[in-house]
Amino acid sequence: MSDEFILDNTDTEYDFQHKHLLGLSDYSREDILYILEQAQYFREILDRPVPKVPTLRDKTIVNLFYENSTRTRLSFELAQKRMGADVVNFSTGSSSVKKGESLKDTIRNISSMKIDMVVVRHESPGVPHFLTRCVDAAIINAGDGAHEHPTQALLDLFSMQRIYPELEEKHIAIIGDITHSRVVRSNILGLRKLGAKVTVCGPKTMMPAFVEELGAEVSYDIEETLGWCDIAMALRIQLERQDEGTELFPSIREYHQLFGITMEHLRKYPDVTIMHPGPVNRGVEMESRVADSDRSIILSQVTNGVAVRMAILYLLSGGTRV
Repeated sequence: MSDEFILDNTDTEYDFQHKHLLGLSDYSREDILYILEQAQYFREILDRPVPKVPTLRDKTIVNLFYENSTRTRLSFELAQKRMGADVVNFSTGSSSVKKGESLKDTIRNISSMKIDMVVVRHESPGVPHFLTRCVDAAIINAGDGAHEHPTQALLDLFSMQRIYPELEEKHIAIIGDITHSRVVRSNILGLRKLGAKVTVCGPKTMMPAFVEELGAEVSYDIEETLGWCDIAMALRIQLERQDEGTELFPSIREYHQLFGITMEHLRKYPDVTIMHPGPVNRGVEMESRVADSDRSIILSQVTNGVAVRMAILYLLSGGTRV
């Protein structure tokens, strides 16, 4: 596919102005819809016998991951290579970070090697914003602490849109560890901008105040939540982000009994679609059979993630505007 393929098949004229993707708070409804529109063309490419397009052939991209990641890092790397970019993967375990080098010095040294884009994941909120003040390259937030994960939210929106082309007034539930998830804030922002109704459900000890400030409803009853929603997104319990010694729920077994999605739930609520950003803790946030059922689109989310990230890379690299 050439650039013209995308432009010839774009139904709307839109001038995408963003240089970075730091979060969805700075993106309008129109921005989000335009990204999802572009993602559809890249999704079609992934179904081809040779799923490649040279739109980033002259670009160099650094994947700067300070936290462990499998799905997100591999998804970005695959998207970049599908588009012909030169890819550099930065590992903190084998870098000067182990010798005490600061983040600012690390990114400036990398930038001096003439890079075009940086995909960054870091345990501290605000790091992607900080990097925009250190380098001229485009910055993409691949997760900053428990703050935001905008590309995950965009791929979730794209996955939902393939089921419900219009998300206006659709009922979306997010169930699980709300406090420690970076997926929640980005998803609420994106869903609300597209007109969806959002309810978050989980233990009171894992329910932050900001969700209501963003326009989401709060529930502590999974039966009530599943009976209300069109799509239920389960989140894993992020034990690695919880303070050591803090008990937010009595046991994993009790958590599953109160907030885990079961096959019985699928029988009671036959129209609910199941999603999960991964990784899935089987037997905790959902039964194993739920994850593998035909009501689950978890694997589709993974494939869609590559297409969405291809669209974001294309647009932020200066892809031709219509």
